[in-house]
Amino acid sequence: MDENFSYFLEQMGPAIDVNNVPPSTIERYRGKLPNQLLTYWEEHGWSGYADGLFWTVNPQEYEPVLEAWIGDSPFMEQDAYHIIGRTAFGGLYFWGENTGNSLQVLPWDALAFPSAGAAPYIAAGRGEEAMSWFFSTLERADFELEDDNQRPLFTPALRKLGRLKRGEMYGFVPALALGGTATIDHLQKVQAVEHLVILAQLAPLRVMQSPFG
Repeated sequence: MDENFSYFLEQMGPAIDVNNVPPSTIERYRGKLPNQLLTYWEEHGWSGYADGLFWTVNPQEYEPVLEAWIGDSPFMEQDAYHIIGRTAFGGLYFWGENTGNSLQVLPWDALAFPSAGAAPYIAAGRGEEAMSWFFSTLERADFELEDDNQRPLFTPALRKLGRLKRGEMYGFVPALALGGTATIDHLQKVQAVEHLVILAQLAPLRVMQSPFG
């Protein structure tokens, strides 16, 4: 295990709800995603971290989410993207085959945050390092969501609703786009893929200029 992923594990705690990745899926993404990520999959599966605040995911399972959010957008003309991670609240981490971690989306607010990502490193043949660095820079605060009074929601949600299982997320019901409010009382456990696809139908994606955190 490289030191950057070791640091990630130290900050996020042990993996939960581990789902082993079949060899056929590893081969499906060989040449599309860095081998470093495929090694993480082989060693740690698709898993939850920080009590379910962050999840590594199967990009194939999240293809409907990717299509719903950026399928008709200019992003698809710029790179071939794969969703490799999400937060407990559905924040999405996209990896571009040529640009790396160059796109993040906040579905509850329909916001996209493009960046230069790791394009220079990938162009220089350093995609493996870029993936390793990506995990080392992740922090719990990156995954948190605040309520209408700027109070973190994850711990209250964990206490009230219980730990998420793989495939679940905390979502606002009704959705914010339908007039819901960002409060603990309006959070529910929902099926992640289905909920994220629905959110994409409720409001147009707005492109912002700074990464979320």
